[in-house]
Amino acid sequence: MSRPVSYNLIQKPLEKDISVAPLPDGHQGEGFFATSLDSVIGLARKNSIWPLPFATSCCGIEFMATMGSHYDLARFGSERVGFSPRQCDLLMVMGTIAKKMGPVVRQVYLQMAEPRWVIAVGACASSGGIFDTYSVLQGIDQVVPVDVYVPGCPPRPEAIIDGVLRIQDLVGKESLRRRNSEHYKALLNSYGIQ
Repeated sequence: MSRPVSYNLIQKPLEKDISVAPLPDGHQGEGFFATSLDSVIGLARKNSIWPLPFATSCCGIEFMATMGSHYDLARFGSERVGFSPRQCDLLMVMGTIAKKMGPVVRQVYLQMAEPRWVIAVGACASSGGIFDTYSVLQGIDQVVPVDVYVPGCPPRPEAIIDGVLRIQDLVGKESLRRRNSEHYKALLNSYGIQ
């Protein structure tokens, strides 16, 4: 004899409407809304990030949990996880990177179209972790510029989500002219990237 299963026994009211993104700063009136192009592009970019996971060890397992139904990274606009660098704009490096893998990480970064961002997930990608050896890269910021570091060994899915939210803040506030600035060009030149 089977027992009937009932879900959502206690209905929780919605705190607020979550289907609409908050409006950027601007001027509004009856029938119009005016804002800057930077704000509109930033709003669109930050809510449609396409991550490219570059996982080599245990942090990749935590990322899999982050993409699962319990944590659901897709609710932050990162639904499409791509494995083609030409179609992604967020490189998520997770796990131990051997020095032999350094040029591969760099090549993947160079194949991504601008604008692109990088998250170093976990202690190994951020600083080499416990592997202070001749064969392990002591942080991926030696080969590519990093925007956000997510600490932990391995970091919990909540930490990875926090890192993605910090990237969203960067993306939403970034000026369209930043990538053409002298400061940004000098940063890329310091990594030998033209």
